[in-house]
Amino acid sequence: MNKNKLLSLRDGLACGFCASVLLLSGCQTFLTEPSPPPTPVVKSLPIPVASHEFSFDPARDDVVGSVQVIIAGKDDTLSDIARRFNLGYEEIVSANPGVDPWLPKAGTRIVIPTQFVLPDAPRQGVVINLAAMRLFYFPKTKPGKPQKVITHPVGIGRVEWKTPEGMTRVASKTANPSWIPTPSIRREHAKNGDPLPAVVPPGPDNPMGTHVLKLDWPNYAIHGTDKPPSIGLRGSHGCLRMYPEDIVCIYHDVPVGTPVRVVNQPRLLGWRGNQLYLQAYPVLEDDKRNHAGLLKKSLSSVRATPKGKRDGRRQAKINQALLAETTRNPRAIAMPITQPDLTVQAYLGRATRVQNTLPFNATWNGDMAGQLTAAEVLEMAEEKPRKVR
Repeated sequence: MNKNKLLSLRDGLACGFCASVLLLSGCQTFLTEPSPPPTPVVKSLPIPVASHEFSFDPARDDVVGSVQVIIAGKDDTLSDIARRFNLGYEEIVSANPGVDPWLPKAGTRIVIPTQFVLPDAPRQGVVINLAAMRLFYFPKTKPGKPQKVITHPVGIGRVEWKTPEGMTRVASKTANPSWIPTPSIRREHAKNGDPLPAVVPPGPDNPMGTHVLKLDWPNYAIHGTDKPPSIGLRGSHGCLRMYPEDIVCIYHDVPVGTPVRVVNQPRLLGWRGNQLYLQAYPVLEDDKRNHAGLLKKSLSSVRATPKGKRDGRRQAKINQALLAETTRNPRAIAMPITQPDLTVQAYLGRATRVQNTLPFNATWNGDMAGQLTAAEVLEMAEEKPRKVR
């Protein structure tokens, strides 16, 4: 083979090799091209469950419900959210210090305090805790069945028209009531330039709402209202107001003759599992008792009860820092004060986040009729915000 043929063969092989390299290089580039990222899976939040009816074992536990967290929408107010979750105004404001009640801003994290330490009272009939502004109804239970409690927020009497404490009973019930203002109420309204008629007939402007349970105390009752945002405020003439949707349920559930006990307990202790819970509410401004001393006594007595001696409860130690934090800044949130190294912030950080929507089986249907402006609610309350002591 001559020299020219050898050069041609060499050049051909070289070109073929280069082409192969380029082809392989192209395949390599094609095979390693990054694939599009997978579409992220967005887990939908659970729908909240109605927070007004619970079952519990009275021999073991004193705490029902759970704390929830939602994210405020652009049109929300804390008053709207409170009604959605069957809470009163003071409850939700206390649970969310620093949040503007009327402009919480879209995206704000809102704590929903729907966990309750039951009042220190017999679990029968109706029990109303003035400090919590909350009613608890304990229906009669068949032997062997869990006990049930139905709870709703209430509005209570203003300072000059205090709701009395003590024992009474449901004396009668009336649907579509007329309101007959007492002489003292008529005098007050006349003095303020708002004279009242002798009788206010049934209808949308009746302050007693659609249903009333009259108590054995003269001039006192549990009734509805034509001002739903007043629930959770001290705004009545001593009666106990309920949301329009809640009074209907209580009216049908609570028979005449049911005992009614009214207490004032801003510091509530109770067991759930092996944890001792403390739920602290702001003290009513006309309550001058030594609540630090009362709490100290209660902490001693709650450990000495049969419940306090069950299972691992004997070994439960008080988290003193959490106890101090809970009482110093009462937020209407039930806190497990026997969990070591726990803080309020950490506890709320692991609370269940739910959709900002009406709970399943809620008492309210979401109708905004009757919701008032911030100015109207504050004027109706006729008081400054309560000072915490």
